[in-house]
Amino acid sequence: MEWPASQERDVEWRGQISDLEAKERIAQKMARRLRDGDAVGVGSGSTSLLTLHALVDSAKQHGWRFTAITTSLEMEMNCANLGVATSDLLQQRPDWSFDGADEIDGALNMIKGRGGAMLREKIIMASSPERYVVVDASKMVATLGEHSPIPLEVVPEALRLVEFQLGESFDVTSSTLRMAGGKDGPVVTENGNLILDVMFANVRPELDTELNSVVGVVGSGLFVGFRPTVVSDITGR
Repeated sequence: MEWPASQERDVEWRGQISDLEAKERIAQKMARRLRDGDAVGVGSGSTSLLTLHALVDSAKQHGWRFTAITTSLEMEMNCANLGVATSDLLQQRPDWSFDGADEIDGALNMIKGRGGAMLREKIIMASSPERYVVVDASKMVATLGEHSPIPLEVVPEALRLVEFQLGESFDVTSSTLRMAGGKDGPVVTENGNLILDVMFANVRPELDTELNSVVGVVGSGLFVGFRPTVVSDITGR
């Protein structure tokens, strides 16, 4: 039995999507990868949302079905509204996955997590034999950390301990607890944790391992060594 239409919620994207035409072209490129019966890891962010729509259109055109393994509750709700079946990593492994990025450098290392789902994003990316990143030219940087902080998912009761450890052992230039826009207080992740947005004087590949050793940090938004295939609006990619 389905819920009546009045109970459905149109999640979609709040506000205006920047660089919409470029992101739509990227979404169409990514949709060409879809095959009937695929289990697809579905990332978060505006480009990922547009890609999800493109996958749905392609599946309808060919009479195919695919299953989504989502990186966030938001995308799971969008899948429900679009009629896309969902699964999880306990039941199956993705055939391939796609996601966006806040920044990506020439070595294909990334900063992710502006949407607050970086831990689940990292788990799904690590589970995928084929990894794709859908990004427009504005996300490509010479050096990570040029514009974006590195988000850290932190156990709430360890917040002060984490801040102390960061100050003692890392070249932190700023550290900000991420506050919610639609509720009082801080952002709470789907894992029940808080997010610290941290700027470092020097973002090195080894920093991810170092941050994961900080007691109280569940995971970082620094993605190193995944070597994804970049799908962009730049010619040849």
